[in-house]
Amino acid sequence: MQLFIYIIIFFAFFDLFAQLPIISPFAIELQATPFLTGLAVGMYSLSNTFGNIVSGIFSDRKGPFAILVAGMLLTAAFLFTYSLAEGPYSLLAIRFLHGLAAGLIVPAAFTYLANRTDHSRRGKGAAVSGAFVGLAAIIGPAYGAIFSSRTSVPETMAVTGTLLLILGISSFFLLSRTVKKRKELPAEPLTFNMIILNSGLLRAFMGAFFLMFSQGVLAYMLPLKVSGLGLPAEMSGLLLSVFGIAAILVFLLPVNRLFDAIKPVYTLIAGFFLMGSSLFLLSSVSAAPLLYTSMITYGIGFAFLFPSINSLLIDSTTERSRGKAYGYFYAFFSIGVVAGSSFTGALALSADRGFITSGVLLLSAAAVNLATLRK
Repeated sequence: MQLFIYIIIFFAFFDLFAQLPIISPFAIELQATPFLTGLAVGMYSLSNTFGNIVSGIFSDRKGPFAILVAGMLLTAAFLFTYSLAEGPYSLLAIRFLHGLAAGLIVPAAFTYLANRTDHSRRGKGAAVSGAFVGLAAIIGPAYGAIFSSRTSVPETMAVTGTLLLILGISSFFLLSRTVKKRKELPAEPLTFNMIILNSGLLRAFMGAFFLMFSQGVLAYMLPLKVSGLGLPAEMSGLLLSVFGIAAILVFLLPVNRLFDAIKPVYTLIAGFFLMGSSLFLLSSVSAAPLLYTSMITYGIGFAFLFPSINSLLIDSTTERSRGKAYGYFYAFFSIGVVAGSSFTGALALSADRGFITSGVLLLSAAAVNLATLRK
C-alpha cells in the first residue's frame, strides 16, 4: 500500500514539473502579454496554496482518503480543459482551477503515508518519498517539452489527466478508507498559537519555504547563467537532472538510515549548509565540470533537507493535527517557488547575484536553526 501512495506522490509532482517548460510558450501562443504570461505561470502556484490548506483541514476532519481521491479526479478533469483555452483569460481560469484541485492531492497523500508509517522509520519513509519527487523532477520537464513539441500542450495535459484519472479510480478501490473515530483521537486541532510555539513546526515550515525559494531561483537563473557563459542551452536541463540524480541516490542508498539515526534538526542544518554553499560555488564558477559539482552538492543538500522537514513535521503533530500541518507545509512550498523567482526578478539581479542572495538566505537559515537548538 505504501508503494501505491509513493506512485500517487510521483504523479502529483509529475503533473507539476511537466508543465514547467510548456505553459509560457502556450500562453504566448494564445496571444498573452508578458504580464499575462507571467500571471498564467504563477496562477497555478497561487491557487495551489489554497488547495493545500483546504486539503489539510479536511484531512484532519474526515481523513485523507476522500480528499485524496477527489483531488486526483478533479485534477484529471481540469487537465482535459486545456483544450478549451481560446485566449489568455480562459487560460488563467483553467490554471486557477487546475492549481486548486492539484493542491488537494499532496498534503492528503503525505498525511495518509505518515499516519501509516512506523515512527521509527519516518525519516527513511520521507527519504523514499523524496526519491519519487526527485524522479518526477527529472522525468516531468523532459516529458512536457518533448511530447508537447510533437503534439500540443492540450494533448500533453490530456495524457497526464488520463494517468491521474486511472490513478484516482484505482485509489477509490485500493486504498483503505478507515479513519479513527474522532473520540479516539486527541482533541488537538492545529491553531496559530500552536504553530508559533512549536519549534519543530516552525523549522519544518521554514525549511519548506527556503527549499522551494532556492528552487525558484534555480529555475529562473540557471538558464541565464548557462547562456551567459556561452554554453549550450540544453546544459541547464542536464544540470537540473544531475541535481535530481544526486538527490535520488542519497534518498535510496543505505545512507538514508541516517535520517532515522540522527535527530532531524541536525540533518536540516546540514542540508541548509550544503545547499547554501553550493549556490555560492555556482555563482563563482564558469567551467562546466564545476557547474556539475555545484549541482551535485546542491542535490545532496536537498536530499538531507527534504526528509528532515518531513520528520520534524511528523514529530511535532498527531494524527488529529497532521493533515492541517501538511496543508500549511505545502502552501509554504508553493509560496517559496513564486517568491524565489519573483523576488530575484523584481530586483533585476544577475544570475550570479541571484545565486548569492539565495545562498545567503540558506546559510542564514542554517545559522538560525543552529543558534536556537537549545531553545
